[in-house]
Amino acid sequence: MFRLDLRVVVIFAAALSASACRQDMQDQPRYKPLASTSFFDDGRSARPPIEDTVARGQLHLDQARYTGMENGKPIEFFPIQITHADLVRGEERFNIFCSPCHGRLGDGHGMIPTRGFKQLPPSYHDARLRNAADGHFFDVITNGYGAMYSYASRIPVDDRWRIIAYIRALQLSQNAPPELAAQRGTTPGGGE
Repeated sequence: MFRLDLRVVVIFAAALSASACRQDMQDQPRYKPLASTSFFDDGRSARPPIEDTVARGQLHLDQARYTGMENGKPIEFFPIQITHADLVRGEERFNIFCSPCHGRLGDGHGMIPTRGFKQLPPSYHDARLRNAADGHFFDVITNGYGAMYSYASRIPVDDRWRIIAYIRALQLSQNAPPELAAQRGTTPGGGE
């Protein structure tokens, strides 16, 4: 009795596995990407994306946040809310990505220029950069400027804004307006 049941199970399993060996899906006609074909009138096998198609995660409706610009001009504000935790994250990202050239103080005396890089990065404490719009910094981080290459693929959008917030904190630490220094009981650039 047991031998008969075992034979039935083995035969059933063999029939089931043999039916699963069809290669229809594997042998279906297909084209290599960018290969020519006669199937479509334009002769291309790769179809162009449908107009106005947006990839998942790439719908950037907030122009200020994702470009640092509004109406073609750099913005003068932060499009995300900046908290203490954001400043801490900005400092961490600044030390990783920016300080090798710009220095930990933002003075342009990082490790790379001290080792012989010909073009000295600008100091964030120069009046030109202290007065620059926040959107200017975002544009430079995103697209690069001069010898600096783009960090768009390395630094996420919100982290770029956090770095800019930290740069503003560095600028304020070295160039506090007299009324703020008097309020804190200190003088700009000096001691108590």
